[in-house]
Amino acid sequence: MVKGADDALDTLAYAKYPKLTEAEIKTLVVDDKWMVRLSGAVKGELDRVSQTLTGRIRELAERYATPLPILTEEVETLAARVDEHLKKMGAVWK
Repeated sequence: MVKGADDALDTLAYAKYPKLTEAEIKTLVVDDKWMVRLSGAVKGELDRVSQTLTGRIRELAERYATPLPILTEEVETLAARVDEHLKKMGAVWK
């Protein structure tokens, strides 16, 4: 029964094809086929770019989470510790 209905639908569709106007054919091909495919491809690319940018923003946020004055203070503290270690070892620094 399903096969018969499918065959009947195909017959009706094949009979309709020669009667389609150029505008109807363009609508079927462009709007119903190409635009759907193109829309999906564009959406996929936008999602990929969005995810890439989000990842990069997170990376930069982590990298620059500590303000420069705090980093400078940490460097000065660590440099002072290194100087103390070098003095204990008898080395001359600077």
